[in-house]
Order: sequence, then C-alpha cells, then structure tokens
Amino acid sequence: MGIILWLIVGGVIGWLASIIMRTDAQQGIFLNIVVGIIGAFIGGLVLSGGSINNSPLTLTSFLVSLLGAVVLLAIVNLVRRGSVR
Repeated sequence: MGIILWLIVGGVIGWLASIIMRTDAQQGIFLNIVVGIIGAFIGGLVLSGGSINNSPLTLTSFLVSLLGAVVLLAIVNLVRRGSVR
C-alpha cells in the first residue's frame, strides 16, 4: 500500500510543481510522478537532516516535497534552457 500512496502523492506533487514552474504542457503524467518522487526525496533529505520516510503524510511534509519538486524542475529548466522560467 505504501508504494501506491507514494505514486499518487508523487504524481500530485509533480503536477503541482509543473504548474508552478509552467512546464505542465511539456511533460506527461509519468514525468510528473518521477519529478514528484525525486523532489520529495530531495526535499526530505535536505530539510529533515537525512532521515526520510520517518514521518507520516502531513501538510509540512507535503510542502517540503513540493518545494523539492519545484527546485528540481528549476534545475532541470536551467540545464535544459539556460534560464529558469
């Protein structure tokens, strides 16, 4: 059940991050899920001091994951185009 929840929450986070960064039309649902999961991992790793997957899904953990996904999309845009949108 945990992996299904990760995919659903990762998809939502990736989708919201792509809307914030205005890249929603350029990527599909699979890339949204990947960006959401990797962004959540990066955000959790940076802001929780390296201990991830220890806290339940709360608003704070959701926002940290969203922040990580937005930062990841900004880095991808910077590498891809040379500028952050």
